[in-house]
Amino acid sequence: MKLEVKCNVENCEYWAKGDQCVADSIYVIASKSREADNVEETACKTFKKRE
Repeated sequence: MKLEVKCNVENCEYWAKGDQCVADSIYVIASKSREADNVEETACKTFKKRE
């Protein structure tokens, strides 16, 4: 199954044209605990700054 993941962080190593995330896997965490009530309480840990 192909999964499309969108990302608009252009300085991420895994960002590609068309706001596509090209990482092999995605790791998202809850910012406070292991649960989140809304999108603001989550963060993408896959981010790697593009050199």
